[in-house]
Amino acid sequence: MGFTKAQLKYYRQLLLTERARCAGEIRTIAKEASHSPREASGDLSGYTVHMADMSADTYERELSTNLVSSEQAVLYQIDEALKRLDDGTFGICESCNKSITVGRLKVVPYASLCITCQRVKEQKSKRQ
Repeated sequence: MGFTKAQLKYYRQLLLTERARCAGEIRTIAKEASHSPREASGDLSGYTVHMADMSADTYERELSTNLVSSEQAVLYQIDEALKRLDDGTFGICESCNKSITVGRLKVVPYASLCITCQRVKEQKSKRQ
């Protein structure tokens, strides 16, 4: 599948916009997670924090870490898609070498697999 210059420009802008959003999310989550539980609640007194509060804070930090990890994975996929735009392989499935549909690329501009190969990959992951 060959893209016109206008289409390539459109996808590049879509990817750059998504990249900026992901980077912003990572910064926001990291900033919020960096505060201690007392700072976050505004409690700077000398009283100890209750065990249940500590547990909830630990859970929130783990959740934040998982969200950052997920956003970083998307960021990596976006960077790889930008490389594919530059080397002329954007829109070609890395598994079967068929074209990735325009509809899929509009929704997931960093997709490296066609929908069929993506489903196969997900099925294999579920079985493991």
